[in-house]
Amino acid sequence: MGTQPHKERTLIILKPDAVQRSLMGEIIGRFERSGLKFVGFKFVAPSEEHLFAHYNKDDAWFEKKGENMINNLKDQGKEPEKSALEYGKDIIRAVVTEMQQSPVLAIVVEGHGAIDQVTRLVGTTEPATADIGTIRGDFTVDTYAHAAYEDRSIRNLIHCSDVPEEAAREIALWFDESELMDYVTAQERIMYNTHFDSVQD
Repeated sequence: MGTQPHKERTLIILKPDAVQRSLMGEIIGRFERSGLKFVGFKFVAPSEEHLFAHYNKDDAWFEKKGENMINNLKDQGKEPEKSALEYGKDIIRAVVTEMQQSPVLAIVVEGHGAIDQVTRLVGTTEPATADIGTIRGDFTVDTYAHAAYEDRSIRNLIHCSDVPEEAAREIALWFDESELMDYVTAQERIMYNTHFDSVQD
């Protein structure tokens, strides 16, 4: 008998561009139709402090992203005015500003291989190069180069956790355990032979 796929939870945030463009229902439907189960929803206006805690980046990340920004600026004929480190930090500063343009919808989904499944559905972080059929590939066309030219964060609709450790940290930051629901859907029962006797009262 084979090993059952790993069941896990992951965090999704529908960013202000998704909220303001009235894409929440369409995006939620994509996750729901895939077989993932929603266990938490929260519509929230996050504080700056909360967002900096969420985007928990180190100097190596800042350096790498900053170098990419410098290369993009040079390709556009612009002379870089800051170090790679500062350009990298500016990415998070811009993201925090962008994330406060409207409320965001924080979601926790659960399923077998949920992190990989969400990543596939969402598409790569640069919408213009994301595959057609993914959420980013279908609903937006922004690029890193254009975002850098306009000195703003990329508008890619969604944040999703990359790895299990990050998912656990992010979920704990956005939700109390008491806010996450434990139940069994009809879809789970059909897909995974899961019975309803584990449903909470």
